[in-house]
Amino acid sequence: MQFLIRAYDGAEKLDKRMEVRPRHLEGMQKLNDHIVTAGGLLDEDGKMKGSALIMNFESREALDDYIKNEPYVVEGVWEKIEVEPINVVIANTLG
Repeated sequence: MQFLIRAYDGAEKLDKRMEVRPRHLEGMQKLNDHIVTAGGLLDEDGKMKGSALIMNFESREALDDYIKNEPYVVEGVWEKIEVEPINVVIANTLG
């Protein structure tokens, strides 16, 4: 199953996000087989305010297991997380 995850940082969490980011990216490397695409959501000034991911998991429960252990969740960066099923038809890669 494919899922679209939109995760929004809490207020004034940019510094915390940058502190936790290496652990988040390390975790993403380990989950590479599950990732269709991922990136940072930006505010009007081009600063990160959250994350958008499209991921493959066998079930919503498996996705929830990932989310509860995600460093941005454990460290209190992501405040609001929205998840919905998605059917990716076209996935282009950059570069």
